[in-house]
Amino acid sequence: MHNCLVVCTQPAIINAMYKVKQFIKQLIPNNARQPIANAYHFLVAVAANVRYGFPARSAQVIMVTGTNGKTTTVTMIGEMLASAGHKVGINSTAFVRIGDEVRPKASSRTLEDMFQLHALFAEMKQAGCKYIVLEATSMGLVQHRLWGVPVDVAVMTNLTQDHLDYHGTMERYAAAKALLFKRRPKLIVLNRDDEWFDYFNRFEASEKKVTYGSSSEATCRILGADMGQQGSMVTLKFENTHELTIRTHLPGKFNVYNAAAAASVGWYLQLEPDQIATGIANLQTVPGRMERIEEGQRFAVVVDYAHTPDALQNALETLRHLTKGRLWVVFGATGDRDKTKRPIMGEIAARLADCVIVTDEEPYSEEPATIRAAVIEGVKAANGEAKLTEIADRKEAITKALTEARPRDIVVITGMGHETVRNVGGQKLPWNDAEVAREVLRQKKV
Repeated sequence: MHNCLVVCTQPAIINAMYKVKQFIKQLIPNNARQPIANAYHFLVAVAANVRYGFPARSAQVIMVTGTNGKTTTVTMIGEMLASAGHKVGINSTAFVRIGDEVRPKASSRTLEDMFQLHALFAEMKQAGCKYIVLEATSMGLVQHRLWGVPVDVAVMTNLTQDHLDYHGTMERYAAAKALLFKRRPKLIVLNRDDEWFDYFNRFEASEKKVTYGSSSEATCRILGADMGQQGSMVTLKFENTHELTIRTHLPGKFNVYNAAAAASVGWYLQLEPDQIATGIANLQTVPGRMERIEEGQRFAVVVDYAHTPDALQNALETLRHLTKGRLWVVFGATGDRDKTKRPIMGEIAARLADCVIVTDEEPYSEEPATIRAAVIEGVKAANGEAKLTEIADRKEAITKALTEARPRDIVVITGMGHETVRNVGGQKLPWNDAEVAREVLRQKKV
């Protein structure tokens, strides 16, 4: 068996496996394809682990799952562990970190191809990383992408609508996330205030399960948060005995929860309180996550990855509270993905923003005008037509907002976040919202 698996790691065999996968995609309807594809992914995962010698087993592995907040929570955990003197490896949607080295993702996916993923773990092992912190996606769990990777700590941020084009229902989406907790990690960390808490609370940890939130029943209770445009001061209480005040530079209530999730991990890994506080405070920004763009303009500009209804609502509610002028939102929706969330996001934008610009995001193979029309349907349903502008060209849309914004306004550009390419008609084009915003601000000198 071992010899067979080693043979399967040879490049020619691997290439053949990928060709089989593409052949299956062409022959079999999408709804019947998934079990076969998952079996394929399992075989590739086994081969990748064997090829690199199960490299993740050399470290303690912390996995963070949920709909929103994974990247920020993973980054906060990494900063805490680094502040405690540990060498850390991070694999997030936005970047990779190995010790002190931080580099952009080679892939636009949260979890890379299995061979790339385990090659990355092998790098972390070689660098002497004691901890590996990574995001665990629902599709990655279903497709066995994390097979062979131990999980010492499993963290749940929240569960809201996303990926229904793949999972079909929220129940199946939740079941995919639950695969992480079925592995009985040593420590489970759950959001006590999330509406899916009871569903995930059914799963037992092999050593300890803790919760965080504002509920009086939370193990790590959020006693209060002084929130502002430059972040929040948060007071936490652990097990009704120990209080800790932490500072996060990331604004918004949702980032208070991300900080509480990270602090819960740090506390039960027995980090010192000052190591927890210092690590979270050290995080100034996360690429594409409420990222502030400063080019001397007299209004605020924020780039955020918000691409789900819940994430968009969180971002807009946060900025609505902080703005003293008008709140602008420039956004769209992704093609070939969950179509049901498009009008929902349009309604949210119309309800919370003063100026709504609907533009193209990543249409993939879909007709961009059809995607925009579905978003606009939601804007109109919320009686937001008077505040609506439709501009297909994304740079033109950003330019309009940045040109017409006045002092005390806030402009938020959502959907793409940290990403550096856009898929338009199957063609990948260089793109980064933050860089485009900076370029426009420099040219306009606004």
